[in-house]
Amino acid sequence: MRERPWLGGLRHPRNPLVSGHRAARGALRSVSEALGARRRLAWLNAADLSIGTTLDVRRTAEELADFTVPELADGAAVDLLDSVLRFQEGDRATGGDPPRLRAMAVSEVEGLNLAPDPVGELSVHTADRLGQRCLTTRRPVLVSRMTRADFAVIAPSRESSDIMRRAGVHSYLAVPLIARGVLLGLADFVRAGHRAPFNRTDVALAMELASKAAVYIDNARLYGRERDHVVTLQRALLPRSSPSTPGLDVSSCYDPAADPAAVGGDWFDVVALPSGRTALMVGDVMGRGLAAAATMGRLRTVARTLMALDIAPERLLARLDLAARDLEEDQVATCLCAVYDPYGSTFRIASAGHPPPLLTAPDGAVSFLDVPAGAPLGTGVIPYDPVERPVPERSRLTLYTDGLIRSRTADLGTQLERLREAVGGGVPEDGTECRAVAERVGGDRSDDAIVLAASARPLGPDCDVYVRALPPDGKAAGQARTAVREQLERWGLDELVDTTELVVSELVGNALRYGNAPGELRLLRHERLSVEVSDSGPDLPQIQHADVSDESGRGLQLINMMCRRWGSCRTPGGKVVWAEQDLPLRAGAAGPQ
Repeated sequence: MRERPWLGGLRHPRNPLVSGHRAARGALRSVSEALGARRRLAWLNAADLSIGTTLDVRRTAEELADFTVPELADGAAVDLLDSVLRFQEGDRATGGDPPRLRAMAVSEVEGLNLAPDPVGELSVHTADRLGQRCLTTRRPVLVSRMTRADFAVIAPSRESSDIMRRAGVHSYLAVPLIARGVLLGLADFVRAGHRAPFNRTDVALAMELASKAAVYIDNARLYGRERDHVVTLQRALLPRSSPSTPGLDVSSCYDPAADPAAVGGDWFDVVALPSGRTALMVGDVMGRGLAAAATMGRLRTVARTLMALDIAPERLLARLDLAARDLEEDQVATCLCAVYDPYGSTFRIASAGHPPPLLTAPDGAVSFLDVPAGAPLGTGVIPYDPVERPVPERSRLTLYTDGLIRSRTADLGTQLERLREAVGGGVPEDGTECRAVAERVGGDRSDDAIVLAASARPLGPDCDVYVRALPPDGKAAGQARTAVREQLERWGLDELVDTTELVVSELVGNALRYGNAPGELRLLRHERLSVEVSDSGPDLPQIQHADVSDESGRGLQLINMMCRRWGSCRTPGGKVVWAEQDLPLRAGAAGPQ
């Protein structure tokens, strides 16, 4: 009689057929699990090629979201802490307030349309949200089978909850993004339709992927923080506004390099000089990073001080060379300085190894000025030869740093020609011409760049000048006082007549006593009233201490007390001593800035 097989799937230890089938199924399951593990490992390895291709935080978040759809999830979103995006440590926030997250990336399979938080918008995960639990515990949150109550604590709004439910979303997974012990944010995933819900294997897979992606996001964050610090320092060392420049419209722009290691060496400055003249300067320290930025700041401070003393461009560069040689960093720099005189319509230019400026004529023709290059600052090779160039009205001088024309793929001649075409290509004259030039040159720049443009224009009605030659004898003081009184009355500056007469008397007296003889009197009315007296003496005046019994030596002390400022500068034929006063306030008018 044959035995009946065991029913109900019970195991019969003596039945070799049953045992064989079970062994086969176990082996098949083991092979299937091995193949699944191998596929998951290959997928994780592929993440290294797809995520972190740039050092941009948002782009890296987008790559993470796109990589997980549809292989891991039907929908994915990446939110980062707003404090992290502001280059703060996300895990060091204190207080009971919920974290502020900013949506960085969203990815969905076609047709899902889950209506998540808009990318770039802030969102707050309240204490009852599962995302808050993920951030607080730094552990994954898994909801394999979502109920109606789960939608309310997962979706960002009631409307989104309804949309998710209608879309057939049934499983949710959130994992924290942590790199180097810093909490950066979270990534959450959903599955919908007939797809199997998330399980523990998916959690482990998502955590491994999040760990990889978090490192790439943190790299981009650290990169952005370093660049932000360097650029902030660089901008702080550059002028924030330009002074009043009679007869000259000045525009400038600074375009930092994308690589923080390439930022730091370029500078420019605009300084108002006596007689309505304007000094323009651009320079470039031959170095990069924070060290170059620090050197640039020191050189610019020295240069600005020297320009305030109204030193000629070639002599200014010579003194800057001495200052550069004294720097402990042992760095060199290129520099170009130009001084514009609106009454002679001339530029006096000197260069220390800097690229030549461009001059745009009124008809639009553009040419490079032939300025002797000289040696870079810090090399000790002086003197520097200046060039004086008359320019008609409506001409424009463009200064720049070599970062504008530096390229990995094009030679210098090609880049200079591209720059010449960009400058002469009908750039706007509304203060944005420098930005337009930088954008037109474009290219694959790897260095920061500065463009400084100065357009000559006619002097406005609020800028007047009066010039008179003085006799080389004792009659000069009387004639100067008479000329000052008559001219100020014509300008409607009667309140300044008495003070200005006293000032000009002292200036002419000093010229007669210490400067051989006075040469010329000049009155300039712009934002302030300036009085200048020239002579042929070589020595610059200085304030001296005068005792009670002394009969002289108080002239410059009086000028120093009565005027806003005063100074002197050397000229090819001697020197000029000047003094400035504030214009009186008119009813309903603002005073000088």
